[in-house]
Amino acid sequence: MMPKKELIRIVRTPDGEVGIDLTGKKAGRGAYLCGKVSCFKLAKKSKALDRALKQPVGEPIYDQLENEFIAVEDQFIAAKELTPDDE
Repeated sequence: MMPKKELIRIVRTPDGEVGIDLTGKKAGRGAYLCGKVSCFKLAKKSKALDRALKQPVGEPIYDQLENEFIAVEDQFIAAKELTPDDE
């Protein structure tokens, strides 16, 4: 369990598209993963996004998400380090 601001949101929009939502504000059903590629790979292996998004997520979409996840990982970590703690 982690605060939402420390997680990356994967969203299924009302029109059925699946993608990364760094703002956390896109409309649709979301699933949260820690900001590490290893977390994404575990979710891919266990098909966790299929269950969380209540829709089958095919291999091409998982591969696309993995590439996007890798691309935003450094950006996400940098933004998280700049955000002051609420404590």
